[in-house]
Amino acid sequence: MESGRIRLGIDVGGTNTDAVLMRGKAVLATAKSFTTVDVKDGVIAAVGILLARHGGAPSAIDAVMIGTTQFVNAFVQRRDLSPVAAIRVGLPAGDGVPPFSGWPDEVREAVGGRYYLVGGGAFYNGVDYAPLDEDAIAAAAADAAKAGVTDFAISATFAPIRPDLEVRAGAIVAATVPGARITLSSEVGGIGILDRENGAIVNASLSALAERVIASLKQAFSDMSITAPIYISQNDGTLISTEVAARLPILTCSAGPTNSIRGAAFLSGLPDAIVADIGGTTTDIGFLRNGFPRETTAPNTIGGVRTNFRMPDVLSIGVGGGSIVGDGAKVGPRSVGFRLPQDGRVFGGSILTATDIAVRAGQAEIGDTSLVAEIPDALVQAALDDIHQQIEDAIDQIKVSSTPQPLILVGGGNILVSRAIKGASEVLRPLHAEVANAVGAAIALVSGRVDKLYDFATLGRDAALDLARSEAIALAVAAGADAGLVEVVDLQELPMTHMKSGSVQVKVRAVGPLAALA
Repeated sequence: MESGRIRLGIDVGGTNTDAVLMRGKAVLATAKSFTTVDVKDGVIAAVGILLARHGGAPSAIDAVMIGTTQFVNAFVQRRDLSPVAAIRVGLPAGDGVPPFSGWPDEVREAVGGRYYLVGGGAFYNGVDYAPLDEDAIAAAAADAAKAGVTDFAISATFAPIRPDLEVRAGAIVAATVPGARITLSSEVGGIGILDRENGAIVNASLSALAERVIASLKQAFSDMSITAPIYISQNDGTLISTEVAARLPILTCSAGPTNSIRGAAFLSGLPDAIVADIGGTTTDIGFLRNGFPRETTAPNTIGGVRTNFRMPDVLSIGVGGGSIVGDGAKVGPRSVGFRLPQDGRVFGGSILTATDIAVRAGQAEIGDTSLVAEIPDALVQAALDDIHQQIEDAIDQIKVSSTPQPLILVGGGNILVSRAIKGASEVLRPLHAEVANAVGAAIALVSGRVDKLYDFATLGRDAALDLARSEAIALAVAAGADAGLVEVVDLQELPMTHMKSGSVQVKVRAVGPLAALA
């Protein structure tokens, strides 16, 4: 990246909106503001503080990168969801387990639970086993529209191998229902149809909300006379355009912890480490591998619904700066959250929080220290013991090696840790750790990903892997990466031993800097 290019990184969390201005590797200014009901207002407040501190003009900003948890929060809280019609292309073979199976009742009710099974589909090798029933797809779309449903999730057996089946089905729906928002499962998930279909339904339920939120964010920057291109952080720590984010909001649902982990890598200079992002309510613990979050290999659950799209391997525990200290000096999981400035004892409130304990222990100078002077030493030590024990247990729970690794502390609640941590070779608090999530957004690259079955028996292993690499690189360039600077950072081979042929699932990720900034 050229040293003269200025990037604005923003992370819109549930409590705070963090912002940072960066030029090259230098952090020019940072700011925090409370997140607002309309995210636009909180973003304007944070960026206003940032520009005032930096003293630069809005026109000097060359690119804006935003991470937000608004969409996943909406699904978890069952709010602002659109009714969805799920169309599965699979008959006569793909009807064993119907759509919405395993969904919690209240979630299914929130999105309507409407589904249709139609003829068509392909085997794992891409060969059709039944023709696409175009008339049935059109009839399903018309029936859903008659019920007032305009958001559709389309899935097909082995769609990552034959995405054209879903593309054709989507075109029929679009022609039948003008203005319909359509999610194709091949764009959001992996091989397994049930979890991939679930991901498509979740995405479809969020599409209308995503359009409104993205439009609000774009309006915020227009109001501030910032005309730079805007990008959104996705789950793997790389960027997508606002158009893609509005259409596929599920790709952004874990951007918060991912940005924190990426920011921790940048601020510390470590490519491999444990990262603990300690906020006001929770501590999110993850792992860095080659500068990116380690991804989970298990199915992940959003709001009680199993999906199989890419997510960082992160464990959240109820320990944060606003955590309430209860009986027996137990810290969390209940928290005062964004009310810490009103309820915490150091601010004149009446609730004993983890922040009060940290201040009483001399680990931070926040608020009025005289207001916590009477807290007994025994209580302080017991609460600190509990905080450190919970973090140690969480690290032990998700690590895959007994070898100690450095622990990087980020987030405003990093003041809670004051001792060595078992399982960590050292504990680091890099400069600007409190806004690591915004830094992670600002430094994000563009990625291209491939997750497909390749016939090694026919193509040969080397040729198949070369094809997968070239496809991932082409996708990264198409997404806006500089063609000359894209590199493959991850490649996995997963032989399909239950299949008779030489099919191997290959996952490739290629990343590179934005061409506009390179």
